[in-house]
Amino acid sequence: MKKIKILSISLLTAITFGCSDDFLEKLPEDSLVEETVFTTDKNFETYSWSFYNVFPGYDSSDWDETVDAELSGDLMVRGSGALGNSWLWQRVTVPASTSSWSGPYGYIRRANLMLGNIEGSELTDDEKRHWESIARFFRAYNHYKLLVKYGEIPYVDKVLTDADEDVLFGPKNTRDEVASKLLEDLKFAEQNIDDRAANTVGVDVVRAMISRFGLFEGTWRKYHALGGEQTYLQASADASAKLIASNPTLHSKYDELFNSESLSGVSGVLLYKTYLFGELTHILTSRHRNSAGYWDLTKKGVDLYLCKDGKNRWVSDMFDGDEDPYDEFRNRDERLYFTTVPPFKVETGGRSSEWDYTDDPADREYLDIMANLSDDLHKGTPTANWNGFVIKEEPHFRLSNNGQGFNVSYTGYRSHKYYNNLNTGIQNQDFADAPVFRMGEVLVNHAEAMFELGRFNQAVADATINKLRKRGNVADLKVASIPDDPTRDADVDAVLWEIRRERAVELMHEGFRFNDIRRWKKLQEYGAEEKLGRYVNNADYGNKLPIQGGASAGYISPYGVPPGVPDYYYLYPIPTEELVLNPQLTQNPGWPSSAEEEE
Repeated sequence: MKKIKILSISLLTAITFGCSDDFLEKLPEDSLVEETVFTTDKNFETYSWSFYNVFPGYDSSDWDETVDAELSGDLMVRGSGALGNSWLWQRVTVPASTSSWSGPYGYIRRANLMLGNIEGSELTDDEKRHWESIARFFRAYNHYKLLVKYGEIPYVDKVLTDADEDVLFGPKNTRDEVASKLLEDLKFAEQNIDDRAANTVGVDVVRAMISRFGLFEGTWRKYHALGGEQTYLQASADASAKLIASNPTLHSKYDELFNSESLSGVSGVLLYKTYLFGELTHILTSRHRNSAGYWDLTKKGVDLYLCKDGKNRWVSDMFDGDEDPYDEFRNRDERLYFTTVPPFKVETGGRSSEWDYTDDPADREYLDIMANLSDDLHKGTPTANWNGFVIKEEPHFRLSNNGQGFNVSYTGYRSHKYYNNLNTGIQNQDFADAPVFRMGEVLVNHAEAMFELGRFNQAVADATINKLRKRGNVADLKVASIPDDPTRDADVDAVLWEIRRERAVELMHEGFRFNDIRRWKKLQEYGAEEKLGRYVNNADYGNKLPIQGGASAGYISPYGVPPGVPDYYYLYPIPTEELVLNPQLTQNPGWPSSAEEEE
């Protein structure tokens, strides 16, 4: 049985130190409770468990935010046939309240409560430094979540009481103030934290967070012309360089990072959320196996995957064309096969869970490839729904589905990154572990930060991009001879384009893309693009599919051309209830400050 290390908050901690001010006010002697709990090293450890709930996993609430961050970008689309994404179609409204604002502040309060009780405890000096590091890490992590969305925010570094009106009812801190405090907390943690136990926050996790934060803040500052980017880019590069030196080995099987019963001991996984059947489960695999997921890649997303010769589909001699699904997937980066379902056809003969090959040998090309790359527990192909009913054909469209209305796609590129066969026959009781920080992200962070610092060269490419390409069975990136890409954004250097391509491919459907195009200041440009799907002859599908320009054959276009994204969409709107509670808290530019203004 797996030992759960990142799990739900213990009952004692939830009752005593939950974020509900109403409940805390009912405790008769709050200071006595703090003195009782914040005493020994073990007490601090028990209290710290509550912090880990902030990390995203495969739970429903966590995953909703991850999905939104992908569908709001340019490489994925919700294949349900509903209206296009709210961010890209100018339908975002200002919420009265939202957990993306209140949630992080709740965790910040917990961290500050812990920090305020370290000195009066029974801890040794080493233990004090460790638990201060833990608290400061989580304080930084939660301020980062706010900074990414809202920009300038109130920075809170102590437990607030009624006497702290200057903070409770004060203005925002500047971005400079918030970012510098955040980096200060993380650097303290890097220098003082102990590596206590497996799968807990230690120095590697702290460095992974510095790598992530430094890249985001540095590039945001550069591309939004704020200045001061060098400090953060250098912090990112330094932290990721240390991680690369201490974690030289990547797990060889990309798919197993996301579809393993246990990630314990898996190389390259720095922190993960543990699930256990019957105790702590999630819904993610079921969403890939029923009619509720509707997560598709776009044509643009699929086109980013290179051919095995290291060249893009536009110039590679290995690319056989995209008008036939079998041709399009041939000789591609193998991460593509683990991210969207390869094409196939099988015969079921009226049965539901059994299948045979068709009479056409071409229909089994990718069935044989997947049998080589994976196994029945992971990417067993043909795919099946939660009840074991076999899908007869991929691509498998929502509007033309052979009578199988599950596991359907709108663009023809159905995502199955989190599809596995660990648990069948029971919906929403999935238990594959979820990576929280992994070296794949660190490597693309380092490559990008080094480019932005002007220090990307072949040695850096070999230590980062080429490690990831090797896992996809793709030829190395040669910095001195970058293949031409006619679809390259003319504003982006050819080397940086390849770095960003690698990031998109490695992190596809993991929740990074929306924030990436925001920090590059490309949300308006890429958000105005028409999201397309496969090339199809509509007559083959009963003329039921929406084709670009209304043509009889061409690329699927689920929604048409979006209206474009307003400039002020780069920052999220602050909830109106917060503005009412604190008149000095100003709304982000462009967003209404009240419901009346919005109307």
